[in-house]
Amino acid sequence: MSERAPLHVRGEILASKRVGAYRLVTVAAKGIPERTRPGTFVALSVPEPALARRALWVYRVKPTGGYGPTLELLVEPRGAGTRWLAQATPGTPIEVTGPLGRAWALPKEPAPALLVGEGYAAASLFALAERLRERECPVTMLLAGADEAHLVSALEARRAARSVTVVTGDGSIGRKGDVASVVEETIRAAGPAIVYAAGPPRTLAAVAAAAEEAGAWSQVAVETPTPCATGLCHGCGVPVLGEDGIARVVRGCTEGPVFRGDRVRWSELDHE
Repeated sequence: MSERAPLHVRGEILASKRVGAYRLVTVAAKGIPERTRPGTFVALSVPEPALARRALWVYRVKPTGGYGPTLELLVEPRGAGTRWLAQATPGTPIEVTGPLGRAWALPKEPAPALLVGEGYAAASLFALAERLRERECPVTMLLAGADEAHLVSALEARRAARSVTVVTGDGSIGRKGDVASVVEETIRAAGPAIVYAAGPPRTLAAVAAAAEEAGAWSQVAVETPTPCATGLCHGCGVPVLGEDGIARVVRGCTEGPVFRGDRVRWSELDHE
């Protein structure tokens, strides 16, 4: 079996702590952390509702005592499944499938990079920032949230990047506004060769357009409903323009979640 092939294992929740509006959940899932790359995700089988799978970004892989590498997952309690995960106590068994999806593509040579994240989706950018630094790529970050509670790890971002811009909808921390209101000037200031973005579709569309206008290459992590998370159900369609110039709908959980920003047909994607 390829070292990148996904596994399905019976894991265990080791820890759970509140981080603003989110829960940071540490999960032991033998074999999966070692295969995980920045931008990939995992699917957890939760009992509510009815053994549904919940796809979650991997925030970080870290060693935890005698368990070896473990997964840190950022959970936003929004529905029955994520609320169950947020309330689960250490020692709770959990079935984990992963890693799933396409990872962020890394530049072959050192190149300046801008990482843009909004809300809990920004979790997928922190391991990426570390990997880029290992490749001697200058990293700039733009983090956004509705308010301070929905902003992911601004302090850690300042350790990971040479420059960080923070923007919140209510102005409780950083500048007041949203990504669309500051991304163009951030790109001008940072001068990136590549822009990575994770967040809601309307944010990704704004980042992709600004990057293209500036002559930068962009990659976006498109989050879609993932009923099975493995590509079997075809319930996570993303409208794209193929390399051959033909419009098609592909599976967000297998052909994605990472896409070239200029290939997504944003006008046909739900922007909510």
